Amino acid sequence: MLLPFLAIAAAALLLFLYPWGRGDAPVKSRVVTVWNVDTFEGGKGSRANLLRKVARNVEKRREGVYYLISSYTAEGAAAAFSEGKYPDLLSFGVGLSDGAEVSLALPYSFAGGEISGECRAVPWCMGGYFLFSLTEDFTQAGRCAISVGGSNLGALAAAYAGIGGEEVESQAAYVGFLSGKYRYLLGTQRDVCRLTARGAAFFSRPLGGYNDLFQYISLLKEVHRDDALAFIEELLSPQTAELLPAIGMEPVKENANTRTPCVFSDAEALARLKELASEGDLKIPDKFLKTV
Repeated sequence: MLLPFLAIAAAALLLFLYPWGRGDAPVKSRVVTVWNVDTFEGGKGSRANLLRKVARNVEKRREGVYYLISSYTAEGAAAAFSEGKYPDLLSFGVGLSDGAEVSLALPYSFAGGEISGECRAVPWCMGGYFLFSLTEDFTQAGRCAISVGGSNLGALAAAYAGIGGEEVESQAAYVGFLSGKYRYLLGTQRDVCRLTARGAAFFSRPLGGYNDLFQYISLLKEVHRDDALAFIEELLSPQTAELLPAIGMEPVKENANTRTPCVFSDAEALARLKELASEGDLKIPDKFLKTV
């Protein structure tokens, strides 16, 4: 009984590796690995699930390819990198610098993803910073909570907007704002979604000058380059842009007045930028940050 079972298993494996396409020509199956790392709070829902929708759309048009989407924490991804384990594609934000050395050049252009003049990462969605108030009057004096919810630097957004405040953990800042502990909240798209879901009456002003709330995609391996680039192309398409509101994010817009750090900046550099912003010194950040 064992031999027939082994024969069936072998046949199934061959059908997966070499499915027969048009004209009985064998097409070798490919598995493209995509890791998603959330280094900052999104809006709502799951960025990884959106990547899965994009993957299914590409698979319908490219015979034999399957995109395997996995979610990692920044710590988990860094640990895997230290063991020499890398995906074909990496979706990530500021705060995860470990893939910088192995990221390959892409046929796109975005200052925040450049190293030595080469684009090594391109953003596929973005959020933004906002100043929130429960009244329409933004001129009254009052305490401001600067929301802290990831590796992004809300302190720099506050400094470039000329807003003073105290850094508070994201959930506590939101609750304190609603309870009246803080008159103002400097938050992100995450707070827009929270306040909307709660049915709260609120007013908001988008803040320009600084934004590090970009989710990037990088190519880390050459082996499936064509399939990987097809995935990136779909990820940056107008069709995918229409899906972004469902996760509380936006298509990427470039604004000449907005500064952002290189997405490959390490923790030490980000900490130094935060320290300078807290001291009110923007001369060094001005030189370090990219204009997008």
